[in-house]
Order: sequence, then structure tokens, then C-alpha cells
Amino acid sequence: MTHPDHDGVNDRPAIAAAGLSKRVPLAQGTLTILDGVDLAIATGETVALVGASGSGKSTLLALLAGLDVPSSGHVELDGRSLDRLDEDARAALRAGRVGFVFQSFQLLAPLTALENVMLPLDLAGQRDAAARATAMLQRVGLGERLDHYPKQLSGGEQQRVAMARAFVVEPVILFADEPTGNLDTVTGEAIADLLFEMNTRSGTTLLLVTHDERLAARCGRQIRLDAGRVVG
Repeated sequence: MTHPDHDGVNDRPAIAAAGLSKRVPLAQGTLTILDGVDLAIATGETVALVGASGSGKSTLLALLAGLDVPSSGHVELDGRSLDRLDEDARAALRAGRVGFVFQSFQLLAPLTALENVMLPLDLAGQRDAAARATAMLQRVGLGERLDHYPKQLSGGEQQRVAMARAFVVEPVILFADEPTGNLDTVTGEAIADLLFEMNTRSGTTLLLVTHDERLAARCGRQIRLDAGRVVG
């Protein structure tokens, strides 16, 4: 499945930023986390956002996804200017077009694996949520774990649930923030294989934040941050 944009043309960037900055006031002055970032990511592209810890990678991801607002600059997500949208409108845009996979899995402990994957579909009013969530969990190899709670699952299994939840909404754009960061090497490689396989099959635009150079090398392009600026 591919995801052309609304008028059927794929030449518009899926994600674009211009002059993007994030500054935080401190008692002793101002901390600049991001400083004038410009970037464009094409529809269907796989891009790794790399850099040392503290370089601003996760902050940039949050701004590009509309989870946070910049101090200055502009972001376009799936052709929509985020600075023209309020918090509710940004959330609605994400709900319909964007998936997330986080380092810490972000599963809801009181919900089973099936209920966690059903959640975004339920919130969107999809009547076939259970069937779609079941099929997606089977696709990630957890067909026997539908009724298990997060605490009953290994780290790798929890991340598989998180990926099923991200892909079940058929996102146009997927943001992945250190998706293998909490996993051992072997499990992390298996999760990475699954992530790229699912992403390729779905034709999703992928922005992957990672400090793992081997994982980054699997993307079509790398954007390197250093002290809040794009350096390569």
C-alpha cells in the first residue's frame, strides 16, 4: 500500500521545517536546544536522525510531529502547517495520519495487547477495531498473546505490540524514537528487521531517531544534529 497525498501527487514533502528553533528560559539565561533547523523529507523516504545524546534529536522529532511547539520557525506535516493548528487540531491530524514507536513502548498497563492496539482505532470510531488489531498482532508474531498485559510480555514483545499499534492506523508518516534503545542486541535487530519490513510493505514515510549507527545506515538518508544544528 502506498500513501499518495490528497491530490494524488507525491512531490510534496511529507515533513518540512524552516528556521526551526527551540529555546528554554533558565534562571541563568536561555538554553537553545534547536537553532534554525531546515529540512525536508519526501513522501515514502526513510530518514535517520542521528547525533550525540543532547544534540536535540528527540526535541526535533517532537516539534516535527506537533507534540511540542517551536520558539520560532515553521513545520509542515503531511502538507499542513502546524503553526496554524491548535493543540486539538494537531492531535486530530496525528490521529489520522501519524504513527509512533517509542523507546519506552508507551503501552497502557491496564490494557491487554489487543486492547492497546485497538485503542487508536476505537478513538477514531472504527467499528472493526478488534478484527484489525487482531490481524496486526498476528502480523507481528503475537497472535498467541492477544490477552496478555504489558507486564506479562518481554521487552521485545512489548515493542511488537507498540509497532502493531502504530501501523494499525495505516499511517502516512511514522516517527520512531530509539525503537531498539531498551532492547538487547539480538532482540533489537529482530525489531529493526520487523520495523523496516512493515514500513516497506506499507509505503510509510519513516523518521527514525537513533544513536545506533548500524540502524541509521539502514535508512535511505541520515540527518546529523550537533548542538541543535543540522551538520550533515
